[in-house]
This record gives sequence, C-alpha cells and structure tokens, in this order.
Amino acid sequence: QVQLVESGGGMVQAGGSLRLSCAASTRTFSSNNMGWYRRAPGKEREFVAAITWSSGSTNYADSVKGRFTISRDNAKNTMYLQMNSLKSEDTAIYFCNLRDRLLIDYWGQGTQVTVSS
Repeated sequence: QVQLVESGGGMVQAGGSLRLSCAASTRTFSSNNMGWYRRAPGKEREFVAAITWSSGSTNYADSVKGRFTISRDNAKNTMYLQMNSLKSEDTAIYFCNLRDRLLIDYWGQGTQVTVSS
C-alpha cells in the first residue's frame, strides 16, 4: 500500500516562496511517475506539475511555468515543489500524486497553501 504525506504548506505573502515535500512509503518510488495537483476554493482539482520516473522529464501547467519547479530525490523517496513568485491565485490545497506501473493513482491528504495579497 502506497502512502503519500505532503508537508511544507503555509501562509505567505504574494511574491514569496514555499517548498512543498511529498514523502512516499513505497519500495518502488523510483519507478513511478509523480505529480502535484491543487484545488482552489470553489474549483475543481487541477494539474500543476509532473515528473517522470525514467528520465526525470518535467511538465508544468501554463499558470505556473517559470515560477514552480518540481523535483525528486529517489534516495529519499521524496518529491518536491519549489514555488516562487507566489500569487494570490496560487492559494489552494496541494496534493501529491503517484501513478504506479498499473496506472493506479495514489493521493496524499493535501497541504494548504495560502498566498495573501
């Protein structure tokens, strides 16, 4: 059973930075694609960023390109999301996602990010 635990959320002023972490309890962390999603108040969950297991290729939503950076440390079974130049519209609950080789999705419980203008 895969467990994902996010941390690093909080409240920050516009223009500030936060780094989210996602710790995964799986022996196969390094062979899974992973990503971050978010759900803003009153909105559907949306894709933020993803990173592949094989090459470490990354993909970002247009709204965060150039501001957010996704990365992973396979030795620590941890994925990160560095968020810079935060905007009020980045306020959301951020969720960690892992998709295994069977294309089964696992989700963390989410961490709240609040950006004040």
